[in-house]
Amino acid sequence: MGENNDGSTGSDVVDMQNGVFATPRLARERCVAQINRLVRAADRVIFIQHDEAGGLEAGSEGFALLPELEQPAGALYVTKTACDAFYHTSLAQVLDEHDIQQFVICGCATDYCLDTTIKNGASRGYGIVIAEDAHTTADRPAAQAATLIAHYNEVWRTLTIPGQSFTGETHRNNSARMAAELSC
Repeated sequence: MGENNDGSTGSDVVDMQNGVFATPRLARERCVAQINRLVRAADRVIFIQHDEAGGLEAGSEGFALLPELEQPAGALYVTKTACDAFYHTSLAQVLDEHDIQQFVICGCATDYCLDTTIKNGASRGYGIVIAEDAHTTADRPAAQAATLIAHYNEVWRTLTIPGQSFTGETHRNNSARMAAELSC
């Protein structure tokens, strides 16, 4: 990764909110630690927060980011109301305004908001790197969280978008290396 001559590299942190984590998520502490490494190293950090009735209303305690999550002074914030962080939000505009052509994505939930945002972002031509050790989800009726995370990491590794250079690049268990490359 390293320096991107085509613009800045960002970290998009999805739905790391108190209300989202009211439902237990796999390896919360490890996930937050890896995200904090990426946040410290990124040129620009965008926190994406879900706004929804039932505990995630903007301005509520549930909407707030997790207290252990590092928020740099220059961080940007995007509010969404759907699983797709691009759908009826300012995310594409924010990325364009800050010349971010490539971003590392991390956060919650692997099988909902990350998956949808990754696929939409890839189809829009953004270079997306998935930090395999910096996203999480909850157990679901049909699958355990660990199985879902492994499954989606594999899906993203093999994702192709015809006409785009995106190939589902992921980085396995190495947020520390990614953070070092981001800070180059």
